[in-house]
Amino acid sequence: MGIQRIESVTYSVEVLEESVRFFDDFGLFLVELTDEHAVFETLAGQTLHLDTRPGPLFPPPVEPGPTLREVVWGVDTADELERLVDAVRRDRPVHSSADGVHRTVDRTGFGVGLTLARPRSLPPRSRTVNVSGEVTRWNTPLETVGQVRPLRMCHVALNIAKEGREAAVDFYTGLLGFRPTDVVEPMGVFMQAPGDDDQHTFLLCHRPDRAGVNHIAYEVPGFDDVVEGGNHMIERGWREARKLGRHTIGSNVFRFLHAPCGGRVEYACDMDRADDTYGTRVHETAPPHTIWSLRSNRDAQDTQAS
Repeated sequence: MGIQRIESVTYSVEVLEESVRFFDDFGLFLVELTDEHAVFETLAGQTLHLDTRPGPLFPPPVEPGPTLREVVWGVDTADELERLVDAVRRDRPVHSSADGVHRTVDRTGFGVGLTLARPRSLPPRSRTVNVSGEVTRWNTPLETVGQVRPLRMCHVALNIAKEGREAAVDFYTGLLGFRPTDVVEPMGVFMQAPGDDDQHTFLLCHRPDRAGVNHIAYEVPGFDDVVEGGNHMIERGWREARKLGRHTIGSNVFRFLHAPCGGRVEYACDMDRADDTYGTRVHETAPPHTIWSLRSNRDAQDTQAS
């Protein structure tokens, strides 16, 4: 089938300790730490790399400051990996390194890698939901979910310039087999990897009209994880980037946080799944950003009460 998932991402950072603390609080597993480098894992076995000196394998950063330098995509078979690498090599240089990653640069300047996917089985969902007519939890009050543990990186969103945006998208659709699921003409293109069933695995967003990291989303088991995870991050001193809500495109419940490594990260759950019958939906105007977002008049009420 081809690309199955995000296999790894690499950020260049200025203060390693700050980003390490952020992702430790976020719930990823720290598996390697040196004075210049840190590696975290998701439950699905994807890796996040933080580097103060990324080295010559990576292209120059597309924006100043801490930012995303590379996304490596996991491919299902060795034959399919070879086919994709050959297709890219006919278009641009590819460097094959000893770690099994075949690296190139996309048309915006982001590093792109291809490697064999190494998926890890996920734990079963243990939290149940009760609704009249479908009761699944008896005599067991719920407790806090505790430390939220993201299951996997589920999508990457990158900002690109408006000029040349068609070519930027074509690199992924024409060479790597991504399928546009929703094209929002004033904003960007949502794409699905061939071996993924999420409504989107990738977004190229031209609305900011500049290159840079937008966000990376991490799937968590459910709504409580999104809420509690965001609350925990705020308690730990991190800054929320957007109120709790549910997206229109993709339908996922979300909470965003500003990340010291650049851009934002998202807790996400309950994303739409889509097969080939979903087609490509073209939106001439941008749909509402959210189906709903958290609103409160509590602050005003408290002021009046006092």
